[in-house]
Amino acid sequence: GSVAGRDLEVLWQVLPFLAAGLLLAVVNTPGLNVLGLGEDVARSLGTNVVSARTVGIVAITLLTGAATAACGPIAFVGLVVPHVARAITGPDYRWLLPYAGLLGGVMLVLADVVGRIVVRPGELQVGIVLALMGAPFFIALVRRRRLVAL
Repeated sequence: GSVAGRDLEVLWQVLPFLAAGLLLAVVNTPGLNVLGLGEDVARSLGTNVVSARTVGIVAITLLTGAATAACGPIAFVGLVVPHVARAITGPDYRWLLPYAGLLGGVMLVLADVVGRIVVRPGELQVGIVLALMGAPFFIALVRRRRLVAL
């Protein structure tokens, strides 16, 4: 994936899907917070578990589909950014979603700038730079979780 050569025409094409996905995600944050406590607790607190999961999946599908249609597959943003955002905000999805969105944009722009500087006068694709930045982080995260499980 890459953000090179993208103009406002692409944004206008995916904007309805982004808006619908963001609206669904914001509306579903209380349900996600309750689901984080466990399915049985969520059900006992009156949350419709199937509905909350379905709305969450639809929101995720709309947002990732629109982003992939606009830029192509850029994998490590979705793997690294939520973990960094959770470390900053904690488990509350009302804060986690906006922080993850903001950090995802910052990470994408940073990777694009690095990709343009490293191989001047050419350009290194954003996906490659993010893989180089995100792979060590993701490996450290997996190793840390494995050590905690021991």
